[in-house]
Amino acid sequence: MDSIEALPPPPPVIPPSVVPEMEPVKKKTILPMARRSCGTKGQKIPLLTNHFSVGFNKASGHFFHYSVAITYEDGRPVEAKGIGRKILDRVQETYKSELGSKYFAYDGEKTLFTVGALPSNKLDFSVVLEEAVSSRNNTGNASPEETNDGDKKRSRRPNQSKKFLVEISYAAKIPMQAIPSAIQGKETENLQDAIRVLDIILRQSAARQGCLLVRQSFFHNDAANFVAIGGGVIGCRGYHSSFRTTQGGLSLNIDTSTTMIVQPGDVLEFLLANQNQKNPASLDWNKAKRTLKSLRVSVAPSNREYKITGLSEQLCKHQLFTRNLKKDNGEVEEIETTVLQYFHDRRIDLRYSGDMPCINVGKPKRPTYIPIELCKLVPLQRYTRSLTNLQRASLVEKSRQKPPERMTSLTTGLKNSNYGADPVLQESGVTIGSDFTQVEGRILPAPKLKVGNGEDFFPRNGRWNFNNKKLVEPTTVTKWAVVNFSARCDTRGLIRDLMRCGQMKGINVEPPFKDVFDENPEFRRAPATIRVEKMFELIQSKLPGKPLFLLCILAERKNSDVYGPWKKKNLSDLGIVTQCIAPTRVNDQYLTNVLLKINAKLGGLNSMLAMERSPAMPKVTQVPTIIVGMDVSHGSPGQSDVPSIAAVVSSRAWPLISRYRACVRTQSRKVEMIDNLFKLVDGKDEGIFKELLVDFYASSGQRKPEHIIIFRDGVSESQFNQVLNIELDQMMQACKFLDDKWDPKFTVVIAQKNHHTKFFQTRGPDNVSPGTIIDSKICHPHNNDFYLCAHAGMIGTTRPTHYHVLYDEIGFSTDDLQELVHSLSYVYQRSTTAISVVAPICYAHLAAAQMGTVMKFEEMSEVSSSHGGITTPGAVPVPPMPKLNDTVASSMFFC
Repeated sequence: MDSIEALPPPPPVIPPSVVPEMEPVKKKTILPMARRSCGTKGQKIPLLTNHFSVGFNKASGHFFHYSVAITYEDGRPVEAKGIGRKILDRVQETYKSELGSKYFAYDGEKTLFTVGALPSNKLDFSVVLEEAVSSRNNTGNASPEETNDGDKKRSRRPNQSKKFLVEISYAAKIPMQAIPSAIQGKETENLQDAIRVLDIILRQSAARQGCLLVRQSFFHNDAANFVAIGGGVIGCRGYHSSFRTTQGGLSLNIDTSTTMIVQPGDVLEFLLANQNQKNPASLDWNKAKRTLKSLRVSVAPSNREYKITGLSEQLCKHQLFTRNLKKDNGEVEEIETTVLQYFHDRRIDLRYSGDMPCINVGKPKRPTYIPIELCKLVPLQRYTRSLTNLQRASLVEKSRQKPPERMTSLTTGLKNSNYGADPVLQESGVTIGSDFTQVEGRILPAPKLKVGNGEDFFPRNGRWNFNNKKLVEPTTVTKWAVVNFSARCDTRGLIRDLMRCGQMKGINVEPPFKDVFDENPEFRRAPATIRVEKMFELIQSKLPGKPLFLLCILAERKNSDVYGPWKKKNLSDLGIVTQCIAPTRVNDQYLTNVLLKINAKLGGLNSMLAMERSPAMPKVTQVPTIIVGMDVSHGSPGQSDVPSIAAVVSSRAWPLISRYRACVRTQSRKVEMIDNLFKLVDGKDEGIFKELLVDFYASSGQRKPEHIIIFRDGVSESQFNQVLNIELDQMMQACKFLDDKWDPKFTVVIAQKNHHTKFFQTRGPDNVSPGTIIDSKICHPHNNDFYLCAHAGMIGTTRPTHYHVLYDEIGFSTDDLQELVHSLSYVYQRSTTAISVVAPICYAHLAAAQMGTVMKFEEMSEVSSSHGGITTPGAVPVPPMPKLNDTVASSMFFC
């Protein structure tokens, strides 16, 4: 039984060989491997998928690629987003004959495509768009809706015409023959370019219908698709549409998609909802200014649109501006007036704007003020700030669709998109079918698990429980205490029930230290770091020594300020294992879930695969094998100063593949590739991978891994080559640096959750069964990929994980590798269900998230590139990750 005291001492370093200085060898670029074969194991089952067949009825031809340059009349480039489509639409309307009566697909920026060539390789056009005038003088102006009295000419011209020059010049041509090749399942040199053109045609088609475009997702202004999620934010349901190359040919993948938009309509109503206020007097106008910036409003009575640049410094009734007043003798006099008075003079009734700032739609030094109640937020404006936990939970709940509901929605979406009527798609000869594609799936049997007392059992429907069962390797919870941060909780009853429940599961939960450490009420409203420090002062004053485990009770379930500083103090400073809870309804199921986490963190195992103690998979259990999970976590939208966090976890104590440790580091913001897997500092490797290899060696009987299986999360297909030639190369270097005669074999698998392929039963309303695998028909024509629904989808529609096998030196058979991936969905120690993606990736995600909360409370003044932070010339240094205390570094602290 492993307690904290029984954890092994820091492991010895793998004896390195002497590495002579060598000439740099030019490495050959590694490319993703091809599929060897399809799997055969499991019960075959017919399924439907949301891919729709694509036809092509054109013998030959080319897509012509043109560059677009749009400038103002004086030659200045037009940089405003969104206006390009209006200008190109006007070109299409005005110059039909000059364009050879051709329609084009425009990407909204600098590129357009036509089917066949335009009449000339270079075409110049000028078009005029009507724009609302904003009459100004140097000291500002009340509203673009009304002009100054002294400017009668302008008041008779409420619209101002703007002239734009458009230059369209030939760039390249793409043979359309790539499309029938794709339909036949063949890849050609121009295939990706041709598919890009088809995707741009879809975007153009949606833009013509007035949709909000978010990459390849399209959102209509239809209230039936809106769900309020709180804070003035609305979840807007739309559709994702993109062309995919598959073994069965080219298909159109359509799925429902959701984005967040700002609540359209009255600006004041939005601000009250956004700040959760009922009284306008309670609004925080500084926060309102940040929230409204760059949003678009339509202004009464003309309904012209403007972009918000800020708010006035004074209230509407006090905000002065200078206006021109024409006297009876024809002279013009400058007078100062308030914005409120200006509108009263024009008999525009303002009921409440006087006591609020005005909205500014001009420039900071040349403001144009509009009273807030004349402004309405226009529809379909994206909300790009990070959601609160409550908003996120509400969005998930309200955007769920059961499989039959989703299928109906997709059929309706395809019909309403009316792609058959799109002129460019018609010219290209592409047709889209209306039926879901049928594929063959296989249901893999659940792996056999081991629990306590040597008992074996098979999970049913991807689930199991510990009723009347004991954990396979229970630990002892000793020298522990309970800490309560002002939560209302029956702590004595909780301790009693935890000990009773632990005994039922085989965990020996000894009585804790006598006192529960309740937070002093006078510190309840103090900063979080102070609350944590005061709590530890209290603990140290009453305990004879350092506890091995602390159970921490928090008052808030998701938004506790204490959580980050508490974890940092325990994991980094003191080396104490800790479990935080925020109990609302305590029962045996809740306590069992808490005990599963505690047992894993203290070195125990809850359940394990039977194959870990058998020769069932010789390439893993008979040859020393380390299994690695990798993920990179990025800051939320709007957090420009938050570094990215790379987390790598690895299995330990081979032949186990259920026990892991983690190594977490910071790296440059928004960088997806992990850049310090191998990192030489003063001739020593201080990278992540060496740390994990040393731990494996120490915990696995002084054996070096001969097989290294890597699972990587969070990368797109365009980054596969970087994973192979940057990350894999670093890991190979780390191995060679430790021992230049050591030559382990690698297998690299990518896991993608962020895709749009779904599967449906051909009969019945239920989700596909756990263990459903698909590796034919709609998979990649050549690459080695498959879809796996390992878990039981209880709500909504199951999202399969898309696995890509990029590299396999180990030489797994297709069935063996798929069985390993499926089995690794059953070793997640926090739950008694199969999970949707392999456990090592989930653990990497958890480790990154937990250390991310710790990072929020790091002192920026402590930033130093000499402690693992990264500095590039002219860049803000990346703060280093706090080092885990040696006592907990090899534990599953993230569990």
